[in-house]
Amino acid sequence: MDIMQLIEKSRDAANVKRVFGEPLRQGDVTVVPVVRVFGGGGGGSGSRRGGEGKDGEEGSGGGYGYAATPAGAFVIKDGDVRWQPAVDVNRIVLGGQIVVVVLLLTLRSILRKRRRR
Repeated sequence: MDIMQLIEKSRDAANVKRVFGEPLRQGDVTVVPVVRVFGGGGGGSGSRRGGEGKDGEEGSGGGYGYAATPAGAFVIKDGDVRWQPAVDVNRIVLGGQIVVVVLLLTLRSILRKRRRR
């Protein structure tokens, strides 16, 4: 795959249809799902001079990737638009666990210092 093909594939991956889902209608309520899309890519090339192997060997490579996470949804009812954020319970639990671990390590450090006195 050459660099132009890589650029074209990454351009196709990052479009508005990846951010806004198809509107869902139920009665007089319309919901438009929204996600956060993160992407990145890179590439490079080089040649070998001296050392092991043959002089003049060349190589190149590249790649890209993207990830999507739910952000929320726009809820449209009676002409009124309201944003309803998505709640990521796993992220909340992980954050709480990190806080508890830091707190326990801090308390351990304080107690050790007091014992030495």
